Amino acid sequence: MTLVRKILWRLIPLIIVVGCSSLATRKGFYDPITAELRSGKPDSAARMLETAREKNKYAQKDRLMYFIDAGLLYHYAGRYELSNAKLHLAEAAAEELFTKSISRAALSMVVNDNVLEYAGEDYEILYTNLISALNYIALGRFDDAFVEIRRVNLKLDGLQMKYADAVEVLQRGNPDDTGRVQIEYRVDSIRYHNNAFARYLSMHMYAADGKYDDARIDHDFLRQAFATQAHIYDFDLPEVKYTSSRGALLSVVGLAGLAPTKDALNLRLRTDKDLNLVQVLYDMPGMENTEYGHFPVKIAHDFYFKFAIPQLVERPSAVAAIRVLADGQEAGQLQLLEKVSRVARETFAAKKTLIYLRTAARALTKGLANYKAKQKADTGGLGGWLKKVAIDIGTDILENADLRSSQYLPGNIYVGDFEMTPGIYDITVEYLDRNGQIIKAVSRPGFEVKKGGFNLVQAHCVN
Repeated sequence: MTLVRKILWRLIPLIIVVGCSSLATRKGFYDPITAELRSGKPDSAARMLETAREKNKYAQKDRLMYFIDAGLLYHYAGRYELSNAKLHLAEAAAEELFTKSISRAALSMVVNDNVLEYAGEDYEILYTNLISALNYIALGRFDDAFVEIRRVNLKLDGLQMKYADAVEVLQRGNPDDTGRVQIEYRVDSIRYHNNAFARYLSMHMYAADGKYDDARIDHDFLRQAFATQAHIYDFDLPEVKYTSSRGALLSVVGLAGLAPTKDALNLRLRTDKDLNLVQVLYDMPGMENTEYGHFPVKIAHDFYFKFAIPQLVERPSAVAAIRVLADGQEAGQLQLLEKVSRVARETFAAKKTLIYLRTAARALTKGLANYKAKQKADTGGLGGWLKKVAIDIGTDILENADLRSSQYLPGNIYVGDFEMTPGIYDITVEYLDRNGQIIKAVSRPGFEVKKGGFNLVQAHCVN
């Protein structure tokens, strides 16, 4: 067997690795499921998702994504008990997996993050609690809905400490890993502590229970969310109310669009051993040699190679307005309460910094190993060159950004509170595009608007 053929045979395992799903995020199977959901068939979309799971589209390490995706599709289908069963599994898995994933990330500087168990993003887990609360409200179980709201508030209170603990674990790393590049880990301050939608729901539940002082307090917290977090709530405070001079309130929550997904941000890492500096550059057309960031690191060799980190990418919605009709007469329009993309970006920022620094550290560690391996493989001639090419290819293909995320969280949350005389009404919620054309109409015929109750109509349009 010739030397070239021997080298090519050695490349075969590498080719197999390239096709290995554990090293890259698979998202194509979502497309027909999303299309079915957007066509107004959430039950069918949920069945397709379950079929995808049966066909192993979700690996065991991706079980959290399945729980969230399934929980959301069952919510849209109005199967509230089943939705909560999945969402509760998601929350339990997230609590178990975060610490485990950070510990494993600290102990291994060889693999990329796709091979680790997906522990979810903070915004994903926050909204699983909020969707669970909506499910419980639809089932008339206010006590359980309050529990979900409290969980949201507790998680927001603990975010900063959560990532401070993660920094400590990553900084400590694996004491036996003498080849690990030392990087100073840090996280940005998390500027998010008060969720407006959580306050809105608890305000109404307190009022429905006759606890108007508690409802007023939550109304004040809702206003504070807008006043103190303008980087998230950069739009007008909606006119919400929890009492009515006409005897009853009709409240409507309209979910619209889909939350951000993830895409790869391709970067290049360049080291300067004389300056003990690592410079990170964008690796995309039109931004070559533009700096993304830099940090000091003692490094023995000069490297220049690629790596990638995840970034959030918004999915635009066709919904421009949401109109509410009662017995065919317009009651008013819903107002924007929450941009999920803003919450997602703020809560993702701390984790993204850790991902960025750890990925850079991993790339540097691999670069050093790559350099030594190429020196050893440099036997001259075509054979030596092919060996070095194989090493470079192997290093590059192992660096894929982890693009896993839940797919079916809403993109925007709209609300409206309309004063009405108690009675039975045919309620219609119309989603309109920018030309005023109806994209989707959701009907709730024979809906009873009770005096003093939380008369909530839920609607969704993921277009």
